[in-house]
This record gives sequence, structure tokens and C-alpha cells, in this order.
Amino acid sequence: MTTREEALAYGLSFPDTYQQAPFHDPNWQLVRVKGSKKVFLWTYERDGYINLNVKVDPEWRDFWRSAFDAVIPGWHQNKEHWNTIILDGSIPDQDVKRMIAESYDLVTTSPSKRIYEAVKKIPVGKVATYGQIAELAGDKKMARAVGNALHKNPDPEHIPCFRVVNAKGELSGAFAFGGKNVQADRLTADGVTVVNGRVDMERFGIKILDGEIIYKVKNDLYAENDRSNTKVI
Repeated sequence: MTTREEALAYGLSFPDTYQQAPFHDPNWQLVRVKGSKKVFLWTYERDGYINLNVKVDPEWRDFWRSAFDAVIPGWHQNKEHWNTIILDGSIPDQDVKRMIAESYDLVTTSPSKRIYEAVKKIPVGKVATYGQIAELAGDKKMARAVGNALHKNPDPEHIPCFRVVNAKGELSGAFAFGGKNVQADRLTADGVTVVNGRVDMERFGIKILDGEIIYKVKNDLYAENDRSNTKVI
């Protein structure tokens, strides 16, 4: 990602957002959230490059600055809570998108953040349905929103969306992160058996009780995971 147009298009792909030029200066284009009018993405040209200002969790602020020379303390903003991304081509698109997505989540009560946290709870060797992820995220009715959020997963390596299948246990026909065979390959590596593009939900599907994942102690795959996210039965 090296252009303002790409950055703005990605920012506007999030729900309830709009673009604005608040200073009557075309160099400054930003993206706000409707209702609160909070800004999560500033764009402007400086020193020959498009710059993005994004809000950042203090726990990640220094990580991003140390990971990429093109991420610096927020220019003309609170340097404790904002970073500036210089679009010089040195930062992979997925990382730029992740920083923008994190900025959006920080200024909203976005269901996307709850969805991603729910997906992280799926134990190794298990799968969950879109409806189950919606339930874990606090709203059983937003199964479709789960699909949309996972398609824009900002961090596939740490948000294991490959463990999400439909209610019949069927894999995605066009897995967004690597192609149709990647999901099956990753599930197989997880210890999940895939037959003709489908998973046996009785054997590999998670169970939910009172909004939390439950597991049986005898099930080694469950026992290997962080039990703080689960209940023992």
C-alpha cells in the first residue's frame, strides 16, 4: 500500500465510516466513525510520501515503531496514543491494514473486535461455526457479520479464522487467506480430519455453555489450550 486512495478505501470499508476534509485543504483527508465522529485514520502528503496517522494501543505502540522504520511517533498528535505510518512501500500491506483496523477498533465498540477475540478462543484441533462465533461475541444474530469480519481479518496468523466453518461443517469455498486448499491444510495440521471439504462437527465442533466454550478433561486437544477461556465439565 503506497497511495492515499488505497488507504482511504480500506478505512471506508469498515462499518459506519465516512470521509472528510476538515481543514478545507485537500492534502488532509480523514476517515471518521458516524455518530461519535471520532477519527481513526488521517491521511496527508509530507516529504513526498503519503502519511497515515492511526490510533494505537500503548501496548503495541513501541512494537510497531521498532518493527518498521516507516512507523514513527504520531506527527502533530499525541505521541502516546498515535503513530504515523509513512507509505514508502517498506511495510507489507497486511501490516498497514492491521494498524488501521486496530485504530478503528480503538475508537469504536466495533463487533469486529469481539468477533476476533472469540475466534482466538477456538482450541487447537477444534472448529466453530459462524453462529457459534456470533454467540461467543455476544450476539447470536450477527452470524453474517462474522463472515464479513473474517474476510477482512487483519491478522490471520494470530486470529485463526481457518477454524471457522459453516453449520454443516463445510469449509469456505474460497478461503480468503491463501486459496481454497489452505483452510483444509491448516485444519489437517491442527489435527482436524477433513473429508470432501467437510468436518465432522460432532467430533471436532466446539460446545458452548452460558456463552463460553466447554471441554472435557479427557480430550487432549482441549486440555492443551488456555483453560481461562473455557469451562470444564
